[in-house]
Amino acid sequence: MTTTLLKGAMILCLGEADTIYDNGYLLIEDNRIVEVGDSRSLPENLAADEILDCTGRLIMPGLVNAHTHTPMTLFRGLAEGVSLLTLDGWLTAIRSLEEVMTADMVPSAVEIACAEMIRTGTTTFADQYFFTDQIIPVVEQSGMRAVLAYGMVELGDPVARDRELANVEGFLEEIGNRGAGRMKGWLGPHAFFVDNSPEMMEIERQLALKYNAGMHIHISTTGEEDNHTQGLYGLTAVQKMRQMGMFDVPILAAHAITIPESDWTTLAEQNFTAVVAATACMRAGAEAAPVVGMRKAGIDVAIGTDNVCNNNDYDLFSEMRTLAKLSSFREKTPGALPARDILDMATRVGAKALGLDDEIGDLSVGKKADLILLDRTEIGWSPMPSNDPFTALVYSINGSHVTDVMVDGKWLLRDRDWTTLDYPSAVTQQNQHIERLLKLAGRAE
Repeated sequence: MTTTLLKGAMILCLGEADTIYDNGYLLIEDNRIVEVGDSRSLPENLAADEILDCTGRLIMPGLVNAHTHTPMTLFRGLAEGVSLLTLDGWLTAIRSLEEVMTADMVPSAVEIACAEMIRTGTTTFADQYFFTDQIIPVVEQSGMRAVLAYGMVELGDPVARDRELANVEGFLEEIGNRGAGRMKGWLGPHAFFVDNSPEMMEIERQLALKYNAGMHIHISTTGEEDNHTQGLYGLTAVQKMRQMGMFDVPILAAHAITIPESDWTTLAEQNFTAVVAATACMRAGAEAAPVVGMRKAGIDVAIGTDNVCNNNDYDLFSEMRTLAKLSSFREKTPGALPARDILDMATRVGAKALGLDDEIGDLSVGKKADLILLDRTEIGWSPMPSNDPFTALVYSINGSHVTDVMVDGKWLLRDRDWTTLDYPSAVTQQNQHIERLLKLAGRAE
C-alpha cells in the first residue's frame, strides 16, 4: 500500500456535501481517498510515503471533458471558416481528410490531445472516433481515464455498414478483454438519421445492450435530424428514437442545440445527457444551446470541447467561461448559469454521464484519487475571500494555473511537467504527418 498526503491547500470537495476547506488535507491510499479534512485536525505523527506541502494551492476534482475526437488534433487549423456542425461542412472539410489519413498518424495526434487535456486539468474524457486500435495504447500510456467510443459513419452504404459493425464489435471485445481499468468501450454512431440509418441504429442498440455500453452521438446541431424524421415518419428525432428503443442504453449527445422544447420532458426521463460545446457552437456561427431551459426541464447537461478544429484548444476552464457568458447572453440574464453549477457540469455531471459517478466527480472519502492542483498565487484569484473560488475558477483563471494532476492515485503532471507523455516528440511527429496528409489530400501548396 502506498500513501500520499496533501496538506495546507484550499480543497473544494464539490459533490453533494460541497465542503470547502480553506486549509485542508487529503490522504490517499493507493488510488483512493481515505481522509479529507481541516489541516488543523491533522495528527502530527501521521505518516505517509509521500507528503506534499500544498500551501498556496487549490485542490479540486479533475475535470471531465464529455465530448471530443482526440485524433483530430492532426486537423487543427484546416477547417477555418467552415461550420463542422453541418453535414456539408463536415464532409467537405474533415471527411475528405479522414479518407486519406493513415493509422500511423493517429498515435502522435492522440498523445498531443491527452497532453493538452492533462496540462489544463482534464482527467477524464469521452472520445468518439475510429482507429481505436491506435488510440487505446496511447490513452493507456497517458494514465487518463476515458470512455472511448468507436465512431461509425454509414451514409446508407451496406458495405460500410458491415465494415463498421465488424470493427465496433472487435473494438468492444478488445477493450473488454483488458478488464475493468481506466478505459471503457462504447459505440459512437456519428449522428442518428443523418449518417446512420434506422437499420444500423437497431443493430447498434442491440450491440450496446450486449456489451453493457452506451452510445456517444451528435444530435440537433442544425435541425437536420428533425427535418428528416418529420418528413419520413411525422415524428421528431427524439420521438422516433424513443419509438425505436434507442434510450434503452445511456446516450451521450453532443451539441443538442435544436432539440424541440416539446421533447425536453421525454429526454429528462431517459438516461440521456446533452453535452454542450459552447466554443465550437460559436465558431460555427450556430445558435446557442438552450442549456438553462434543458436543465430546468431536468435534463443532465455536461461540458465538452469538441474537436480542436471546431474549438482549437482543450482548456476546459476556458470552455466553462465561454459557456457561462454565452448562456447569459442567450438568456439576456446576468449569471444565468451560476458558476457553481458550471463546475458541477464539468465534474459530477460528466462523470454521471459516463457511468463513473460512483468513482469520480468529487473529493469524498472512498472515491478514486482523480484530482488537480492549481496555483493560487498567480493572477485572477484576488481579492480573497470576496472573489469566491467558484467564480474565480469559471471567470478569472484558466488551465495554465494547473500545476499538478493525479489520476487513479498516480501523478500525470508534476510542477507543470508531464510524467507519462513525451509532448515535444509527439509534436515533431505530427509536424511530419501533416505534410504527408496534405499531399495525400491534394491540399499541399
